[in-house]
Amino acid sequence: MKELALIFLPLLGAAVAAAWPSEKTRPWLLPIVGALHTALTFWMFVNPPPLVDGGWLGFDPLARAVLPAVSLLFLLCAAYAIPYLHVRSARSNRVFVAALLGVLGLLSAGHQARHLGLLWIATEAVTLAAVPLLHFNGTPRAFEATWKYLLVGGTGIALSLLGSFCLGYASLHGGGGGDLTFAALTLQGGGLSRPWVLTAWVLLLAGYGTKMGLAPMHTWKPDAYGEAPGIVGALLAGGVTTVAFTAILRIRAVIAAAGDGPIADRTLLAIGLFSMLVAALFLLGTRDFKRMLAYSSVEHMGILSVGAALGSAGAFAAIFHVWSNSLTKGALFLSGGNIRRAAGARTMDEVSGMAVITPHSAAIFVTGMLAVTACPPFGPFFSELGVIRAAFETHHGGAAAMFLGCLLFAFFGLTRLVFAIVDGRPRAASRETGRRFPESMSVILPPLILLGMSLWLGVATPVTLREAWAAAVTQLYPAP
Repeated sequence: MKELALIFLPLLGAAVAAAWPSEKTRPWLLPIVGALHTALTFWMFVNPPPLVDGGWLGFDPLARAVLPAVSLLFLLCAAYAIPYLHVRSARSNRVFVAALLGVLGLLSAGHQARHLGLLWIATEAVTLAAVPLLHFNGTPRAFEATWKYLLVGGTGIALSLLGSFCLGYASLHGGGGGDLTFAALTLQGGGLSRPWVLTAWVLLLAGYGTKMGLAPMHTWKPDAYGEAPGIVGALLAGGVTTVAFTAILRIRAVIAAAGDGPIADRTLLAIGLFSMLVAALFLLGTRDFKRMLAYSSVEHMGILSVGAALGSAGAFAAIFHVWSNSLTKGALFLSGGNIRRAAGARTMDEVSGMAVITPHSAAIFVTGMLAVTACPPFGPFFSELGVIRAAFETHHGGAAAMFLGCLLFAFFGLTRLVFAIVDGRPRAASRETGRRFPESMSVILPPLILLGMSLWLGVATPVTLREAWAAAVTQLYPAP
């Protein structure tokens, strides 16, 4: 029942938000529901409920290792949403608040899904629930980004549905009963039909890789992240992409049980390195700091994919990186949203000197940039170091070298753009716009807390958290 509460509590909050009469007080539902969800998630983290054999839902080790990070990110974004929606009071927030809460409930379902079909349904529902969030600004470019998100994401989810059918047929063809729970598919293992298993893996990787934003299926990200509010970008980068990554981890475990783990790992390694390379090249050329965050997200999805390809040590580092990237990227999106509203623009050709206009947001943005580029002692440094160590331990020295090269070029691209908008003399238009957007504690504290948590994760990772990550790795990468 507790597993269902994590899903239905936010969905009930979404229904209440849709019926709530007051535009002024409705946003307070976000932190209230977010706080309840976070408290319940961490209570279940400390006291994991027993799993039901054959259950379609469950707070299993993988959900326990990842879902608390998503819940924490949502809570801080929810706190930021109150002043944000106050500034945007000209637009109704009814759909926005309801959709945000709906996304939280569906993400909880996706992370706890232990059935291939239920996982697909939850992921598709998250895609649809995010649509009104992307279109909140109501501009023509936001409308275009929303349609691109729907079309590209819809194509990906169609491929994953076809892959799910193929994996189900692999079970039937191999003499199974068609049980699509991950436990049953893994138990059937070598009995699965190999041609159908490989076909399913290609389709499922392409489908859920599209949701992650792995290259070359990443084309929706720059437009969606560029046009969406900072809150939405943070939840897309730290929540929606995370549920797609955990889906790939679960499916990879089935493929490995069928005896094709090496093939799955090689494809994950190749697509992960390719995503990092593509992101690094675009980061060297982009002039829009919100699109910069999108390409940075493509890079970090590549890091997750590389980690998942490098055995149990790499998977541990990848789950660590889910936490460190979600918290750090959340700080970047929220502080970047402050800069965007104060500057009235988002390219280095139009924005400069934000250290003068928004000194606190600019400081968080620069520090977050250093953190996300793996500068110590922030969390991403240690999680990415874990991926590199796993690469050398598994004799992938060439992959480690390419990994480091992509990180270096991404660092050059990010610093080039971030310091261009922070340093220098403020533009006249930015000075005028900035006067209408004073930096208050309510818009500074949430990204600052997220950044502080990324630092805490790097210098003092709790033992209980590491044990939860290790338990998830044992579930996905059982010892031979």
